[in-house]
This record gives sequence, structure tokens and C-alpha cells, in this order.
Amino acid sequence: MYDVIVAGAGVVGAMIARELSKYELRVCVLEKENDVARGASGANSGIIHGGYDPEPGTLKAKLNSIAVGKLCKAAQQLHVPYLMNGSMVCAFNEQEDKLVEQLYLRGQINQISDLKILSGEDARRLEPNLSPDVTSVLHVMNAGIICPYQLTIAAIGNAMDNGVDLKLNYGIAKIESQDGLFQITSDRGEIVSGKLLINCAGVCADKIAAMAGDRSFKIIPRSGEYMLLDKSEGSRVAHTIFRVPSAEGKGILVSPTVDGNLLLGPTAKVVSDHTCTQTTDEGMLAVKTQAKISVPSVNLSSVITSFCGIRASERGGDFIIGFSDNVGNMMNVAAIDSPGLTCCVAIAEYVVELMMQKGIDFKEKNNHDPYREDCHAFRKMSDDEKNAFIQKHPQYGRIVCRCEQITEGEILQALRMNPVARDVDGIKRRTRSGMGRCQGGFCGGVVMKLIARETGIPAEQVCKNGPGSNIVMGRR
Repeated sequence: MYDVIVAGAGVVGAMIARELSKYELRVCVLEKENDVARGASGANSGIIHGGYDPEPGTLKAKLNSIAVGKLCKAAQQLHVPYLMNGSMVCAFNEQEDKLVEQLYLRGQINQISDLKILSGEDARRLEPNLSPDVTSVLHVMNAGIICPYQLTIAAIGNAMDNGVDLKLNYGIAKIESQDGLFQITSDRGEIVSGKLLINCAGVCADKIAAMAGDRSFKIIPRSGEYMLLDKSEGSRVAHTIFRVPSAEGKGILVSPTVDGNLLLGPTAKVVSDHTCTQTTDEGMLAVKTQAKISVPSVNLSSVITSFCGIRASERGGDFIIGFSDNVGNMMNVAAIDSPGLTCCVAIAEYVVELMMQKGIDFKEKNNHDPYREDCHAFRKMSDDEKNAFIQKHPQYGRIVCRCEQITEGEILQALRMNPVARDVDGIKRRTRSGMGRCQGGFCGGVVMKLIARETGIPAEQVCKNGPGSNIVMGRR
């Protein structure tokens, strides 16, 4: 029996759970996948948006205008790396120059102060690899980059450390409401009961709402395909480089990542199958072509992987956040597309504000801890500090991932720290082991053995990415 059930363990659900963990509430997060951050939160651009773009008067504009500082504070508490590198929105002709001016004015209306219009020449002084055809840019100085899946993992971990329960592999099959309580049945027959349901189910949010009796909105899934380039390309640009936005989105960006790579993408295509995250020839060609327009010198032979994420949008174009008109004790937090990552902390605080307005009783905990242990502490040490640490913890002296210099100690930490990794890709998301140039070619087998040893399961049962993705099938 819980006071609040949160459906969905993406970055928004994670931050809501973290915010609720400040109070004397029994909270449970339900996630249909075998790990958190498996949906859009694990496959997006990782951009901290400055707030110039949302339509004035929308919930997106309201939340984005206060979101950046809140996100940065949470990232500091959770020891999630981020960088306020700024962004540039590029125009290539007189018509697009006018759009840049409109975006600047929109930013002023949204009360975003750190904006400036630069000529193409001035922009290239800051970004020498910018296209010579750029005629003007909107320079957004309060924009940045962050790792979305590390943020999600850290937020859920902090919530769990403060008493929140997480149930994975909990695909919701049925929702019943009786006597002011929800009974939520999984596809495996488990039942969880709670007083309030917060629906953060991403591309499945409309389906979850409909199960509970609310058919007031329809999610439009859009696929976004990306290319990730090697760290040799990570310094190609310092800012996040955008094109002026269109009706489909903010276009193909060229951006450094907090881990030193270069990211290209995403596309924005409406799809009928929200479970299909395959990349396509068409999508990859669009990413290559559009990225080269903005930054012609990008070396596409340095691509080390490609991926696709499905983001949830809605016909109205705004976030859907509020109590259902049809199901009184359910709140929908849906259609959280861009700038949803930026707004995740602001959204969580807004959700709690709406709950208080509803008359839900809150009592703050005396022992709540907003801080999380730094998973990156070892790699931040000096060589002398590392040597001293290794004397006490020898497992940190054994390198497992050559590309990213990840140690056995860091992998074991990921297998012991909330929320624990359950498979090879879970280790990858937490430690970056397998995210380098060889994409796990050298370290994958060792990681598999460490998982088997730490969890006590045979190697045949270790999966790459959830049930059914076994790496080895038997012994000879």
C-alpha cells in the first residue's frame, strides 16, 4: 500500500520520486523495463535549453524560464556532470535572420536575459568551424549539456536512498480504482495499491491514462536518430550548434557531450510504432547531411555508434501536467518532449505544488538527504590520490575498459549502488564501460564475468540489455 505510485522511471518520473522523497509519503515507482532511463531519457540530446524557444504563455515557457538553475543545483547535489557551454541557433539567409530576431524577442518575452544576436563573422570568431554560410546566430549563454541517463539514474538512486521503492519489469496490464484506491496489476500478475497515481509513462502515457479511465489526450510518438562520434571529434565545436527551428523541432544539432564526444542529431519523424528504435538509412543520411551544413569539417568517419529514441509529443504542443478531469486521484505528466529534460526538476516541484493545492497532506522528513555519493570520484582524483585509494581498494587498480579507463572498482560500485545495474548495458550507462571507440569489444566479456560473480548467477543468464538478450547460450 502506497500513498503515491509513479508510473515511469524516466528522468521526469525520477525527479518527481526524488522530490516526493522529501516528505513522509510511501512512494513507489513502476517501470516496465529492466532498468531506469530506458526510454527517451536514455536516448536524447542531453541539452540544457536556455528558454528562448517555447511559445510564450505555455507551460513549457513558464517552467523553462525557471528550470536551468534548479537543474544545475540538482546535478551538483547528485554529482552528475554538466557543462554550461552555451548554444548557437544559426541562420543561413535573410529569411532565417528574421527568425533569429523573432526567437530573440520570444526569449525576452519569456524573461530569458542571457541572449545576444551575433553576425556570422562574430559567431565564427567564437566557433571557427562554423559554416561560412551562416549569416547570423542567436547566442544563448545560459544553455548547456548534461548526461540524461546519468541524471535519471542518480535521481532514482537518491530517491531510493530516501525510502522510495522501485519495481522494474513491471509492465502495467490493468488499473482498477475502488474506494479511493488504485490497484495496478502487472503483466506478470503482481498487484500494487496506492492512493494517488502519477502518470509519467512517456510514449505510453495515453495508454496508462486510458486504463484508468481518462481518454482526454493522445500521444504522438516521434523518432529521433543520432550519431555519436569519437572523442577525437569532441572539440570540433565548443557550443551546441542548432539550426533555426521548424514545425518538426529544433533540427539537427552538432554538440559536444559532457563526456568529450561529439553528438549529431536528432531527426524528428512521426512513427506508428513507439517500440521501434532502429536507425534507418534515411535518418542517418539526414543527420550526416544536415550536420555538415552547420559544421562542414565534421569527420563522419569517426562515428562510433548510432541510436534512436522515441519522444512523446501531443497535438497541442505543450506539456500536459495536472490532475485528470475524469479520474480524480490521477495526475498526468505527459507529452514531456523538449525542453522536458531541462525542466525535469521544475516539473517535479510543480507536481508537488499541484498536490498541495489539491489538499494532499504533506509532512517534511527530518532526515532527508538530497546528496548522492559521487560515482565519478575516483576518476577526478590526482594520480597520487588514486595510488593512495588503490592501496585500500585494490579493485580500483584494475582497468577493465581501456577506451574510457574504467576500473573494476567502479563496475562493482554500479552493481551495489541504488539503483543497481542488472546487465551489461546497465553497467555501461552507469560507468561508461563499453562506451568508447571499441564499443565494448575488449571489456564486454570481463563485465559479464563481474556481473555473474557479483550477483551469483551463471554467465549464461547475464544479459546485454534485459530479458532475452543473453550474451552466451551455454558451455562447451
